Amino acid sequence: MKVAKNVEMIELNIQGFQINPTLIWDEEKAILVDTGMPGQVKALQTAFENAGVPFGKLKAVILTHQDIDHIGSLPEILQECDWKIDVYAHKEDKPYIEGEKHMIKADPNRLSKEAWESLPEPMKALYLNPPKANVDYVLEDGQVLPECGGIEVIFTPGHTPGHISLYLQESKTLITGDAMVIGNGTLQGPVPRNTPDMETALKSLERFLDYDIKSVICYHGGFTNENVNEQIEKIVKSI
Repeated sequence: MKVAKNVEMIELNIQGFQINPTLIWDEEKAILVDTGMPGQVKALQTAFENAGVPFGKLKAVILTHQDIDHIGSLPEILQECDWKIDVYAHKEDKPYIEGEKHMIKADPNRLSKEAWESLPEPMKALYLNPPKANVDYVLEDGQVLPECGGIEVIFTPGHTPGHISLYLQESKTLITGDAMVIGNGTLQGPVPRNTPDMETALKSLERFLDYDIKSVICYHGGFTNENVNEQIEKIVKSI
């Protein structure tokens, strides 16, 4: 789905639900924000083609955070490409992405016995051996990457310790990762059951009030451009 000039929301389907990485590009390079679940490289390549962007133009991946459905296809992307792909993430999530620490929400030791036993066998295998990849560059709050009209990093912890959102300055598009979701056509805060530090996650939403936002891409729920600044303000005021 085309969101703005050179901004495409990718729609991936996995086991009956949709997730939404974002493709951004300029004349020099393409940047992928989040990578879907393991095994979705071909679907990502097709999405690039549909957007009219050669997959060979991909030069960087920005990870909003460490969760499996965001970093899942990254190892396969790096293996598939015979050119350098720079990987960006926040320092707080870097050790989890690189496998130095076990991914927080995929750690069997953090699950109850009942929750673990309820998981399908393929998911258990994924939890025991989650995807991992090296992070080349650590992102900081307020940092602006000059590519693609300016990509500003907004540190929005809570969903994970190193969760970030991105503000595309040229199109005034906010990429929320899992800091917000869209449900029933409206913006909502993070999903409590998937957010270990809900208090911090809700506090992080106040950061969005500092921006003039034209449209929002949520990894879960998709796209909206309906009075987004007012919607965000309403969420924050309800906290």
